[in-house]
Amino acid sequence: MLKVLLLFALLLAGIVLGPMVAGHQGYVLIQTDNYNVETSVTGLVIILILAMVVLFVLEWILRRIMRTGAHTRGWFAGRKRRRARKQTEQALLKLAEGDYQQVEKLMSKNADHAEQPVVNYLLAAEAAQQRGDEARANQHLERASDLADNDQIPVEITRVRLQLARNENHAARHGVDKLLEITPRHPEVLRLAEQAYIRTGAWSSLLDAIPSMAKAGVGDEEHRDALAQLAWIGLMDQARADQGSDGLKAWWKNQSRKTRHHVALQVAMAEHLIECDDHDTAQQIVLDGLKRQYDDRLVMVIPRLKTNNPEQVEKALRQHIKTQGDRPILWSTLGQSLVKHGEWKEASLAFRAALKQRPDAFDYAWLADTLDRLHQPEEAAAMRRDGLLLTLQNNPSQ
Repeated sequence: MLKVLLLFALLLAGIVLGPMVAGHQGYVLIQTDNYNVETSVTGLVIILILAMVVLFVLEWILRRIMRTGAHTRGWFAGRKRRRARKQTEQALLKLAEGDYQQVEKLMSKNADHAEQPVVNYLLAAEAAQQRGDEARANQHLERASDLADNDQIPVEITRVRLQLARNENHAARHGVDKLLEITPRHPEVLRLAEQAYIRTGAWSSLLDAIPSMAKAGVGDEEHRDALAQLAWIGLMDQARADQGSDGLKAWWKNQSRKTRHHVALQVAMAEHLIECDDHDTAQQIVLDGLKRQYDDRLVMVIPRLKTNNPEQVEKALRQHIKTQGDRPILWSTLGQSLVKHGEWKEASLAFRAALKQRPDAFDYAWLADTLDRLHQPEEAAAMRRDGLLLTLQNNPSQ
């Protein structure tokens, strides 16, 4: 607009001043090596004005051409974006259908023009992995990494997920370790860490991750407790595999009091020691655990014990019968302990006390055996018959 006003100002000045200088036009000479240009001052001014007009016109034409080119490029770019958006929507529908070949094709095609190209390439990589095409999956993953710049967390999460799908467990664990250094409470990273640590037997790392899982709300408390128990048992297995019973006892001794007082771990430790044929230490762990806190799980380990001091077990069981009441499991366990060293009369009384609380096919069988030893075959046969009837009632399909 300013240029147009300037042009009009020059024209007006020419109209006004032209007649005034008509009789005093002056003389202008422009001389070069080969040419001489002669004109009046008025003619030179008119030439300059015309030159400016021509320049303005050329500028306007060029600007229109440039603007048209920009609009054209914008139209083509917008068309690609619209196509990418439509293909992404179609890919999500195919994902719901489980058509991974189409998902990969639609997600990767025009992905560079999508609203979130990194997401498109990551989903394309996972779709390719679902089809078993690891080469294409890696190709899409690397393209996503190039586009992600500094935000590599989604890319690395997808990389670990693909590694787990390929059973590249140690590589996945390495990737998880790096991610946890960057984002220790990321829910998906913690879920992947759970898988990687279990597969590679990284039990200490799994235990370290459980508090972060609780803070991030990954899994419920029951699930996390089960994971912790799995990790502790894994550590027991490692200690036993490395140094046998002695190594297992040394490992147990080095644990915190809270860990050694955990009932589920006491049961697992006793079972591991029984498998190592160290029944005396297993018995001590069970009895110490029962002394601190009664739990049926500890009592259930006792029948597997083969120690040189059964009287200690029987004394503990009788004491718990007094304090806990007539629990069937206590009477049955006491009876099995008495059977081991031939106290048939006492054993039969214990099994009768257990059966008085509740019928049980195993206790009927135990009682029948003790009655045989006491030369009471008719009653023994009756007990076996009652046990068989109970078994049939509990398993009608058999």
